[in-house]
Amino acid sequence: MGTVTLGVSIAVPEPYGSYLQERRAGFGDPAAHGIPTHVTLLPPTEVDASALPGVEDHLATVAAEGRPFTMRLEGTDTFRPLSPVVYVKIVEGVEECTALQARVREASGPCARELHFPYHPHVTIAHGIDDEAMDRAYAELKDFAAAWTIGGFALYEQGADGIWRLEREYPFGGGPGPQGTGPVVPRQVNLSRPPAPSL
Repeated sequence: MGTVTLGVSIAVPEPYGSYLQERRAGFGDPAAHGIPTHVTLLPPTEVDASALPGVEDHLATVAAEGRPFTMRLEGTDTFRPLSPVVYVKIVEGVEECTALQARVREASGPCARELHFPYHPHVTIAHGIDDEAMDRAYAELKDFAAAWTIGGFALYEQGADGIWRLEREYPFGGGPGPQGTGPVVPRQVNLSRPPAPSL
């Protein structure tokens, strides 16, 4: 059956998700349109396709034990020079994301894996582009702020074209919610400029 590349993440809802994705593309990041705006819980992980049902069952169990929590983004930071990444900071919801990713990656489960760097939840807005563009991303989104209620997470699969596609959503508590992800309630937003119109 071969292997598949999976990732688990919390989607950044609208209008924030599209806005940050368009800004990421505008900074010259070629991966922007292939990666929905998100907070990673499980980084790209290759597994046997035959293991997928076990992965899905595990994630359903993790989600059933989860409860909604507030996430608040504010300002920018960077992992440079350790890693060529500029990101929007999470200032509320860090502990919950950290606990959630630990459950997803637990040693006895099908998603067990080591990380290359200590886990630090964030929303990437520039990755692997030239320093001038990274500096621009850092400066232009430093006033960005948003908050909402997290109601679940999702499983994504990376296609042969490099694009990440939604496979399944997992609402917390095992119950249905808007778009299958539980309550997603935008609370505030401060966009540094209006989102670009959709084409």
